[in-house]
Amino acid sequence: MQRYLGMRLFQIVIALLIISIIVFVLVRLSGDPARLLAPPDASKEEYEAIRHNLGLDKAIFLQFVNFFSLLVRGDFGTSFRWHAPALELVLGRFPATLTLACAGFLISVVIGFPLGIVAAVRKGSIWDTLARILATLGQSIPVFWVGIMLILTFSVDLRILPVSGRGGLKHLILPAVTLSSFSVSALVRLTRSSMLDVLGSEYVKMARIKGVPEILVIMKHALRNALIPLVTIAGMQLAALLTGAIVTEVVFAWPGIGRLSVEAVIARDFPVVQAAVFIFAVTYLTMNLIVDMLYCYIDPRIRY
Repeated sequence: MQRYLGMRLFQIVIALLIISIIVFVLVRLSGDPARLLAPPDASKEEYEAIRHNLGLDKAIFLQFVNFFSLLVRGDFGTSFRWHAPALELVLGRFPATLTLACAGFLISVVIGFPLGIVAAVRKGSIWDTLARILATLGQSIPVFWVGIMLILTFSVDLRILPVSGRGGLKHLILPAVTLSSFSVSALVRLTRSSMLDVLGSEYVKMARIKGVPEILVIMKHALRNALIPLVTIAGMQLAALLTGAIVTEVVFAWPGIGRLSVEAVIARDFPVVQAAVFIFAVTYLTMNLIVDMLYCYIDPRIRY
């Protein structure tokens, strides 16, 4: 296990290095931030002074050397727009994104797992049909459309929930439901598929022949053996919710990393974009590692 963990950590470091290089190159293809920061009537000397202050007048190779030297110390530089350390800005928005992602994940698990189990156990019933319709719609309808429809219904027409912003529980409901719309569908589909595979196995049939109560057959014999793919998809969905809440945060003006990233891209704020992508990458890779570690506890037969 220690050898495997060490290898995975090494792979994570290499992946983060490659991601950082790619992002460094891509953000500089978006344009010159000095054009946005300079006033419309700025002279050429003033424009060049802004580029010099931002370090953009150096060769790309020297900019990368400076970027990498700061990166190894955990420093992504100072934001061009907000004039604050980029990493602090991103981490300051992380609690809002984490709250939204956890709420969306909770909704996904509470709805997705039970509905998928019922659909598998009652295959061909009205519950199975409803589950498949929900799964199809959830993965077909764009998230931003779901958010807009929820705003029109519950905020504009019924006026029972706030339109945007972060506050109490009421502010969290619509963004969380919107964010979970896709992941609920994914969990329903995979839970149903995994349970159907297990319910048709010989040991489940034997348990029923022995007279084991149906609830124990489903929860102990079937669900436990179907957990490996379910844990995988659940872990990946949580990582996707943490890193993919950009559209939801923009629609509901939620002050998270996603919205900050969009604002930074529009402003060509290279340090903030690089810091945000780095945090997203760390989050996703860490969730992958946690899911791999959980396999051993779910199924003791698994060895690394």
